[in-house]
Amino acid sequence: MTELNQALVDIRAIRRQVAEATEFHGYGPLTLLGTAVCAMVAGAAQGYWVPEPAKHPGLYVELWLATGVVSAVLIVMQMLTRANRLHSGMADEMIRMAVAQFLPAAITGLILPFVLLRAAPGAMWMMPGLWQIIFGLGVFASCRCLPPAMYLAGAWFLLTGLVCLALGDARALSPVGMAAPYAAGMALVAAIHHFTQKEAQADEDEGN
Repeated sequence: MTELNQALVDIRAIRRQVAEATEFHGYGPLTLLGTAVCAMVAGAAQGYWVPEPAKHPGLYVELWLATGVVSAVLIVMQMLTRANRLHSGMADEMIRMAVAQFLPAAITGLILPFVLLRAAPGAMWMMPGLWQIIFGLGVFASCRCLPPAMYLAGAWFLLTGLVCLALGDARALSPVGMAAPYAAGMALVAAIHHFTQKEAQADEDEGN
C-alpha cells in the first residue's frame, strides 16, 4: 500500500506540474465581455439609484459587490464547462489552479469594504481604487497560466486604481470611477483571450 500511495502522490505531482505549464483556456471571451456589460449596467444603476454614494456608502458597496458576484458566477459557470471540454482529464487540476491563484484577491475585495464601513467610513472614497488595485493584483497572480498579454490587463487595473486614489475625494465614487475601468478592462481581457485562442486554433489547424 505504501508503494501505491507513493505512486498516487507522484501522479498528482506530475499532473500539477503539467497544469502549471499549460495555458488555461477555461475563460470564455463572450462571458468576459458580458461582465464588461454588467459593469456598464451597474454604473447606470448607480447613477439612478445611488446618485450620492458618499452619503449612502452601504448602498454603493451592495451594488458593486452584487455586480462582482454576478460576474464571478457567470465566469465560473462557463469556466467549468469550457475547462472540461478543452482540458479533458486535466480540467479539475486546471480549475483548482486558476481558482487558487485569484481567490486571495477575491476574498480581500469582498471583505475590505465591510472593514472600511465599520472602521473608517470617511475613507470609503478609496474603495473603487482599492478594488481595482486588488483586482489587478489578482490578474497578475493568474498570469502564470494565462497568455503573456494578460499582464497588460493587470497593469490597466493597477493604473486605473491609482488614478482613482489620486483623486483624493468622493469623485472616485462616481459611476464612471468603477464602470469605465472595469468595462474597458474586462473588454481588454476578453479580447486577449479571443485573439490568443484564435491564434492557437490556427496553429493547431496548420499542424494538422
